[in-house]
Amino acid sequence: MSSTPLLTPTQTALRRLIGKIIDKYPRQEDILPVTDIYLRLKPEGGEVLVYDDDDNEVTRCVVEEWIGDTREDFYDAVSPLIQSELAAMQAQISQMGVLKPFSFVMQDEEGETVADLYLVDSDRIVLDNELMKGLDADLDAFWKQLAER
Repeated sequence: MSSTPLLTPTQTALRRLIGKIIDKYPRQEDILPVTDIYLRLKPEGGEVLVYDDDDNEVTRCVVEEWIGDTREDFYDAVSPLIQSELAAMQAQISQMGVLKPFSFVMQDEEGETVADLYLVDSDRIVLDNELMKGLDADLDAFWKQLAER
């Protein structure tokens, strides 16, 4: 008997969406120069629309559990879920016919970047928003200290 854990409806929807993205960029001889894949979330309708660098729609889906979600921290709450599903499919993602490095980026409904979700490079690094917090302040302090010398 298999001990594969059951996926939630949200996980299933996200994996299906990521699978559609992978299918749009099959491994091929001519690698496509895509730098970012944008996931634009629209919580009112639960929609996730996926765009390429040129703002062409790649695919879309509806995550039922997100329909009408009005939490102020919606994007912060769903970011780890999307990152987890991207990480679960990293083997397939790394085989995409896209020039590396490229990123999966989360956008709000207006198309503004909310979070860098996942960087695909030869090392396949998962970006963690916690790692990036405070980086600007640290760099500013470093430059200030350097300028005072």
